[in-house]
Amino acid sequence: MSVPISERYFFKGNILRRFLFLGMMKWERLLAKGRFGESARTSGSEQGRSEFEIDYDRIIFSAPFRNLQDKTQVFPLPDQAFVHTRLTHSLEVSSVGRSLGKGAGEFLLAKFPHLESFEISASAIGSIVAAAALTHDIGNPPFGHAGEEAISDFFRLHPDGKLWERHVRVDQWADLINFEGNAQGFRMLVSKQFGLKLTYATLAAFTKYPRPSLIAQRDIARKSQKKFGFFINQLVDFEQMTDTLGIEKISGDTWVRHPLAFLVEAADDICYSIIDLEDGCTMGLVSFEETLELLKPILGERFDPEKLKDRTKTQNLGALRALAIGQLIRETVEVFGQYEENMRKGTFDKALTDIIPSAKALAEISKVSIQKIYRSKLVLEKEAAGFQVLEGLLSVFSRALYHHFYNQDAFSGQDKSILRLLPEDFPMKGWGAEVNPYPLLRALVDFIAGMTDKYALNLYRKVKGIALPGA
Repeated sequence: MSVPISERYFFKGNILRRFLFLGMMKWERLLAKGRFGESARTSGSEQGRSEFEIDYDRIIFSAPFRNLQDKTQVFPLPDQAFVHTRLTHSLEVSSVGRSLGKGAGEFLLAKFPHLESFEISASAIGSIVAAAALTHDIGNPPFGHAGEEAISDFFRLHPDGKLWERHVRVDQWADLINFEGNAQGFRMLVSKQFGLKLTYATLAAFTKYPRPSLIAQRDIARKSQKKFGFFINQLVDFEQMTDTLGIEKISGDTWVRHPLAFLVEAADDICYSIIDLEDGCTMGLVSFEETLELLKPILGERFDPEKLKDRTKTQNLGALRALAIGQLIRETVEVFGQYEENMRKGTFDKALTDIIPSAKALAEISKVSIQKIYRSKLVLEKEAAGFQVLEGLLSVFSRALYHHFYNQDAFSGQDKSILRLLPEDFPMKGWGAEVNPYPLLRALVDFIAGMTDKYALNLYRKVKGIALPGA
């Protein structure tokens, strides 16, 4: 169980403020090998693999991970130039995460040699971060962040979505009108449907935002409270994880991040900053010259213009990307070491890439990427299509479900046909006017959010009569 939090109060600027003093979290407990949904193992490995390597392998072979191959990262997939999908992005984030984790692990073992007696190695810590990073986008719906907004807007604004508000609790409604890919990912990782049964350490490293959607007050100074990390019906699952690992509570409804979650976040930040820029250059949205100028401050003395001669643009982009990512990894590991103790105390809560020496350069890359890549016509057209597709799918399925369970007089032949398109294991029994439909709506959102971009588009065309089966 968590160590009780002591409180002290003081005046600052005539305002009474509260300081929370948390117990120091211990690495030997934060890296415990317990596995969600599974009794304790008698052995620390299976066929020569560590528990955390088993996590990685289970994720790689899972259906939700494979679906990422047809979910766009930023750009719709072009016919010729290579750009990243969610799958290739996740693999690259995992690779960077492994390097960050191993570097951090070497630091931790030098600082805490006793960790070796718990069979904790730098490689094991690298495997935890790699596995968690591999899953960091697993809960993303079709069409990326536009898909998240589309699901949220459907319940918040669409007549067919707003109908459900009076049937669910306030905290459940907060989940529905604020769809969050991180929370959806946690739901999938603990779901019996996929049977992943990951270690608690990997689950905690995955959880960048350790809070539910509805909290008493958000602390804007804490990066971990910017979004939320689990839906309210996963609260028991989340508490089981935090209790096992000794992760501290900040308040009645928020927790401290697991320290390795900072590395998973950094791996993602590094990859999307550098690789989205590379894709933007490949697509002709950012010139090679501007890309080079943006990367130079990160490369520093490692930049050698002579090595760019007699090579193709693609080769040069690859070389520059590798050098930049290598430098960012080194800087991030160093900063992790500086703040490791404060992470365990719960007093550090910032993105590591915001405080490394190259933070200013990354901020400039982000600024250019927003202007020239994320707001490009190609990307905006994809997002606009995503809003239409997901709103349309949610509308027809939600309306049919509402008519079937809450307004039988309006239940039509079209509704009947629509409901037959739901998955075979969709929970169609036990609902009615006196039953809270939140689990039913979660299952509907699971169905829509789990689609690939292409499947969602094709199904939308069919249910809207735009295309016929086999056309």
